[in-house]
Amino acid sequence: MAYYHPQFVHFTIALLAVGVVFRTISLAGRPAFVAPAALTLLAIGTIAAALSVQSGTAAHGPVERVPGVRAIVGEHEEWGLRTRNVFYGVMVLEAIGLVFWRSPRRRLVHTASTVVGLVGLLCLYEAGTHGGTLVYAYAGGVGIRSGNPADVERLLLAGLYHEAQAERKAGRLNEAAALLTMAAGRHPGDPEVQLAAAESFLVDRKDPRAAIEKLRNIQPPQDNRSLRIRHGLLTADALEAAGQREGAAAVVQGLVTEYPDVPRLKQRLDSLK
Repeated sequence: MAYYHPQFVHFTIALLAVGVVFRTISLAGRPAFVAPAALTLLAIGTIAAALSVQSGTAAHGPVERVPGVRAIVGEHEEWGLRTRNVFYGVMVLEAIGLVFWRSPRRRLVHTASTVVGLVGLLCLYEAGTHGGTLVYAYAGGVGIRSGNPADVERLLLAGLYHEAQAERKAGRLNEAAALLTMAAGRHPGDPEVQLAAAESFLVDRKDPRAAIEKLRNIQPPQDNRSLRIRHGLLTADALEAAGQREGAAAVVQGLVTEYPDVPRLKQRLDSLK
């Protein structure tokens, strides 16, 4: 069930949040459909919460083995369990409410259900917050969910690219160039990765001639408009940096001829004239 943890979690959040809101509205006694709708949503949402906990438990092993992740995984699991258990309590109250369906006491039971449900939503919020931190700050589960090695490779590529951008921003240009060179070496057939490496020759290594040589070996697909434009503009930048301004203008002119509807190409051509 580990694979389906994200789906279960999103259904849990939506169903329980709307269920508690409907139960709160039902305390006013109208409209009539809100009370049974609240019960239905809370029941399905609680089942989804149980499935979320079960699927999360199945998924946590490989995630928490990553250095530095075990503690945040534990916190996420604890809040998930609290959420499930609180809504188990809500369902007990809802069952009591069914017993008192025609009794004035039903409103008191539903009030108690609303209060406990609000506490459950706070637990759900904490579980979601810790889950988001686990995924977006620690890459928990990213790349390994499907079991496909290609997903792990894409995870590594994303890490190399973003770390290179961080190094560049911090002024550590040699480190940025080394990371992008590593990425290019692992993905020799990917023109986008190769373009990023070529750009690094120009931006990080300040070597426009090496960038030009690298760009000559990259052939963007004919049907990839954005990649062809990026390749052409980067080639023009490298030629201009190498002192070949006329060559740069010729490259951009070719792009303008091929893509006359792109204003920035005309602007770039004007800047070279």
